[in-house]
Amino acid sequence: MEKVAITDACIFIDIYELQLLTHFFALPLEVHTTIDVMNELVTEQRQQLLVYQTTKKLTIHIADEGDKKNIRLNNYPRSLSESDCSVLYFAEKYNPILLRRDKVVRNTARRRPIDYDRMLWVFDRLVSAGLLQAKEAGNKLQQLIQSNIVFQNNRELVAEMEKRLKQWKADS
Repeated sequence: MEKVAITDACIFIDIYELQLLTHFFALPLEVHTTIDVMNELVTEQRQQLLVYQTTKKLTIHIADEGDKKNIRLNNYPRSLSESDCSVLYFAEKYNPILLRRDKVVRNTARRRPIDYDRMLWVFDRLVSAGLLQAKEAGNKLQQLIQSNIVFQNNRELVAEMEKRLKQWKADS
């Protein structure tokens, strides 16, 4: 089973809002996050995710005093939140793929080097695993683009999304 670290609440929120939690946790992944990320979610989102902790599909890391000291000593950029730093730290410690929307975290991961990717990675995995049909993936991706200004204002990301939309339209 492949390890994945969900680094910010935004990825979980996107998956939750798109009603893809069941699909996502059906992937052959061992999903890791931190208690700091969980604490950024609203109660309903957190409760939905905790179900997957009981089935061992989600591991929630809690930094002990030694971890907290190491996080402080890691000289992460000051613009990163405590949650960002904790996920970067555990990503270095356990070597999973880091799923992240935030550019500063991705740049920090690149310099460390930590394997990282974006929400599109989730869509690609869902489609290739047959958990999401191409047409539905296209609809969900369009929904994500329309609901999130971050995706609308990133030319590189928009180009990647459009490439997938064309491919999925051709496949359906």
